[in-house]
Amino acid sequence: MKRRMSSLLSVALAASLLAACSNGGGGEAKAENKNGTAATTQQSATNMSAAHKGVNQAPVPLKMERIGPHDVRVEMTAQVTDIEIDKGKTYKAWTFNGQAPGPLVVVNEGDTIHFTLKNMDPAIPHSMDFHAVHAAPSKDFVDVMPGKSGTFTYPANNPGVFMYHCGTKPVLQHIANGMHGVIIVKPKNGYPTDKEVDREYVLVQNEWYKYNDMNDFQNGVPSYVVFSTKALKPGDPNTNGDTFTLKEKPLLAKVGEKIRLYVNNVGPNEVSSFHVVGTVLDDVYLDGNPNNHLKGMQTVMLPASGGAVVEFTVTKPGTYPIVTHQFNHAQKGAVAMLKVTETGEDDGSETSGH
Repeated sequence: MKRRMSSLLSVALAASLLAACSNGGGGEAKAENKNGTAATTQQSATNMSAAHKGVNQAPVPLKMERIGPHDVRVEMTAQVTDIEIDKGKTYKAWTFNGQAPGPLVVVNEGDTIHFTLKNMDPAIPHSMDFHAVHAAPSKDFVDVMPGKSGTFTYPANNPGVFMYHCGTKPVLQHIANGMHGVIIVKPKNGYPTDKEVDREYVLVQNEWYKYNDMNDFQNGVPSYVVFSTKALKPGDPNTNGDTFTLKEKPLLAKVGEKIRLYVNNVGPNEVSSFHVVGTVLDDVYLDGNPNNHLKGMQTVMLPASGGAVVEFTVTKPGTYPIVTHQFNHAQKGAVAMLKVTETGEDDGSETSGH
């Protein structure tokens, strides 16, 4: 009898709890289950925006030094810096070293990278995901808390043109807000065409969306699709991803030169149909690997994070537009100009086309 009474009391208690949930807490819990991910993410984005209000950290230079025949030390800084992405349009970017895309990292095939990430962001953890390395993400790509630093070591055994990006959840939010860049791993035996190449540049394609808007990142279309160039050596041009710089200050080449471009599409979402107007791509190495050699290409398809080395010859003076042949994206800014002159210097003439 006692057991039966106990069972009845348990049932009654469960029923009353269920009724209470249905009248109050349960309705909220149900809504959270249905919309919790989007709501939580949106709330998180709002809080993050508030934490960054008024923050505009001066770019900290990349630190990179060779410390042994096959060892390189790289130190990067996560920070919040204003970037002009279109004329008069500033984006409070989450960046590596105050650049978006971040600074170029160049190592050799077979190097070990001793990497340190310093996090100057006042509110948000960040991390680093190098596509060029073999690593255990749960140990080597872990979050670095605000005001802290983390050091990780991994080998770069595959040559190519690779993306790097912040891997902190939600990854899309961190990449779309500007935490992306390129690492080149130079092949130990070079490329078959090394002796033919006269001039080299790095080009990066990325997208910009509504500011820190996860719904737009996930479901919208980019407001801008842009190119930037990153310096391979001191004195090379080095720009952020914007709609105008590489039109107003074109890359330069001399008539007859063979040009090599290290190209990467850091996305985060869209495909690039990479094309140079007015020439044919003589040699293409997909993902920058010498074994992936194609010839006589008109356009190279680069998925999000995809890279390539592309080479072509410029035979006449003039302006050669570099575009993604998805022209809705070119219309949104993804055009860079290569100016070709008899001397290889800027002759002051106006650039035109596309």
